[in-house]
Amino acid sequence: MNSNFENELPEYNFEEHWNKAYQKTPTTNLGWYEENPTSSLELIEACDLSNDAVIFNAGAGATSLIKLLLEKGYKNIIINDIAATALAVLKNDLTIDKASNVQFIVDDLTKPTALLKLKDIDIWHDRAVLHFFTEKHQQKAYFQLLKKVIKLNSYVILAQFNLKGAKKCCGLNVFNYNKEMLQEGLGENFKLLKSFDYTYTQPSGNTREYVYTLFKRIH
Repeated sequence: MNSNFENELPEYNFEEHWNKAYQKTPTTNLGWYEENPTSSLELIEACDLSNDAVIFNAGAGATSLIKLLLEKGYKNIIINDIAATALAVLKNDLTIDKASNVQFIVDDLTKPTALLKLKDIDIWHDRAVLHFFTEKHQQKAYFQLLKKVIKLNSYVILAQFNLKGAKKCCGLNVFNYNKEMLQEGLGENFKLLKSFDYTYTQPSGNTREYVYTLFKRIH
């Protein structure tokens, strides 16, 4: 028996998993769908940036947030997801003129290629993506990418399952966080400006416990 057998097992295919999730379930029935992403909007607007600010939404899926940001006048939005199906759903939901203000990037946040070309991001927004990266090397790659593409005095919004939250989502294990753990991942160049716990009610009526955080890059 090869003692290294476990290390040779292929990594889980997240791309296939998330494409299937969006193919088999209507967007508004998905367990993470928010009709009114109030907390995200409030934190983005608290950054008090111009409508020209570059907003990056990591793992956006088919979120309703993008449409709301466009309605508020933001016009430099970059949307990422590993699932092309999800981004196609989102794009089809936007009018042609609004979609022209959005850049769509299908890429893996833990093994980025196209995302490495980004720079000077003003706001990095991630709701419910980071917590799916349960391996240390995935978390390291995620934070390395974040630090590479955002600029000084930019903002980071991270909203993940908190320590009291669910341990699984969409059939996958998750890694739960508190504000201190998110601060550790970002490092000393980032200052925590705001954090709060939030109970999200799923379309099914079940609830999920989140921690929302807003950081600013100070060095």
